[in-house]
Amino acid sequence: MLKTNADQVVELFLQCQPGPPRTRANWGVDHQGVPFIVPGIGGISLNVAVGDPAFGWAGDHVEPSVSCTSNTSKPYEHPNVGLQLYACAGNRATLISGEAKGSTGYAIGHHGGSEHVIVEFPREAKEKMSYDDKILIRGRGQGLKLMDYPEISVFNLDPELLQKMGIQEADGRLRVPVTTIVPPTCMGSGVGMTMPGTGDYDIMTSDPETVKQYGLDKIRFGDFVALLDHDNRFGRTYRQGSITIGIVVHSDCMLSGHGPGVTTLLTAGTPLIEPVIDPKANVADILGHGTFVETK
Repeated sequence: MLKTNADQVVELFLQCQPGPPRTRANWGVDHQGVPFIVPGIGGISLNVAVGDPAFGWAGDHVEPSVSCTSNTSKPYEHPNVGLQLYACAGNRATLISGEAKGSTGYAIGHHGGSEHVIVEFPREAKEKMSYDDKILIRGRGQGLKLMDYPEISVFNLDPELLQKMGIQEADGRLRVPVTTIVPPTCMGSGVGMTMPGTGDYDIMTSDPETVKQYGLDKIRFGDFVALLDHDNRFGRTYRQGSITIGIVVHSDCMLSGHGPGVTTLLTAGTPLIEPVIDPKANVADILGHGTFVETK
């Protein structure tokens, strides 16, 4: 078991609610110059769950399961900025009102373009939800440290999920299971953002040959992925030899410079993390509900 400071990490109750689906004021235009009108950010996505493919949907920036906010009219202000920062992947979420009251789920990460926290709930709970329902998240993870690996930074990750990811120690490095290894040239929208504790950034998928070569079209919602030569310790930047492990929070995209969104979990400025391919390196397979590899 990895040695951490989990006993010192502060745990906060965070209250939020499902955020209604958003829409653009006009047509979108994809990276081939083709106009489109399709579903996108936000909402209670009844037929899209963590563990499902992030590709193939008739949509753009689709968020799986339930997109949560604590301020629908002012997403970039308090209290929603606190929700974004303190809700971490793996945090337990509970419906505290409505017909599905008592149903439980878990957070997977944040979507920066919408200021949503993405929470997985079972379909039977989603079918009973409304946009007035209240959700309580046990926010725990920011401030987490790996005591034996001080040069690896941890963000947005529940201490219990960290211990369930199947990470192994070997020769002074961490061997981390991931489904996909992403080349540095594919990272697009969100590069240069200075806050790794909120939001996400996108794997660009506009080049079909690169998508095929690296198997990017096999990515699922909730996958753990490795971003080569990307250092997120002080912001999202390219640096040779660095590496970042993240979790996929939204679907493939039609817009230029966009694609599946990744929330930062582990990052190092030197090759202290070794990604190991595992098709089941997905939060749904680890935490027990969502769409699993075994059911496909």
